[in-house]
Amino acid sequence: MLMFCPTCGNLLGVEEGPKCFRFSCRTCPYVFNINRKVSSKSFPKLKEVDDVLGGVAAWENVDSTEATCPKCDHSRAYFLQMQTRSADEPMTTFYKCCNHECSNLWRD
Repeated sequence: MLMFCPTCGNLLGVEEGPKCFRFSCRTCPYVFNINRKVSSKSFPKLKEVDDVLGGVAAWENVDSTEATCPKCDHSRAYFLQMQTRSADEPMTTFYKCCNHECSNLWRD
């Protein structure tokens, strides 16, 4: 927790005083004794993760091919190709198992 001086607005430091710890300003003579525990917690709001493969809609009109699912050994999978690296690199092929009970995703 950061505390600022109400007099000059500078950041307060913590020092040991004669009776207790205290906030003190390094610029002006402001001092505030700490008589109780001072704390606060705040958690950042996490961003929603975007589906990099375009979500469910990206898999609606794709073709299937012979590919063995590493999870359930089903012999067919839908495939989708995307450019994930620089343009001079080959495209990455993503697969989705045709077995609707599995629907495992993997890439080649």
